[in-house]
Amino acid sequence: MTDERLGDRLLAIVAALPRGSGIVFRHHATPSRARRALYARVRRIARARGHVLLVAGAALPGGDGVHGRMARRGRGLATRPVHSVAERIAAERAGVDAIFVSPVFATASHPGGGLGRVRFGMMIRNSRVPVIALGGMTRARARALRPFGIVGWAAIDAWASELALPTG
Repeated sequence: MTDERLGDRLLAIVAALPRGSGIVFRHHATPSRARRALYARVRRIARARGHVLLVAGAALPGGDGVHGRMARRGRGLATRPVHSVAERIAAERAGVDAIFVSPVFATASHPGGGLGRVRFGMMIRNSRVPVIALGGMTRARARALRPFGIVGWAAIDAWASELALPTG
């Protein structure tokens, strides 16, 4: 997940992700012209590294699909953020390709805590679409959630430390 908090580290993070990773390009607060320019740079690296690139918010060319609350099956991949069982069911009915369930653990944007393992497991039980865990995720936490059948995990702030990049 991209975010303005990543600052100048974004391109290095995208380049350091394991080959074939997925990226959800957000940068909602970035002015339109700068957002398009940054997206073009991210897209070049993503293509070179074999990453899947989804766009959240305003349409940008050349992505592999869309991510958002109203995403539905159509052209390319479609993923949705999910914070409740009702949202999970709505996403399944919309025919999305995967859901990002969050926040699993406490994060900078959700400091009061997350779902935790038990509520996370209950929320995704019987999910008909692949589940990606988001919120306070690290490689170790993702391994601990594998018994629930997640297909992947996503992060924003964790990437600098996970990929041993400077955090400044």
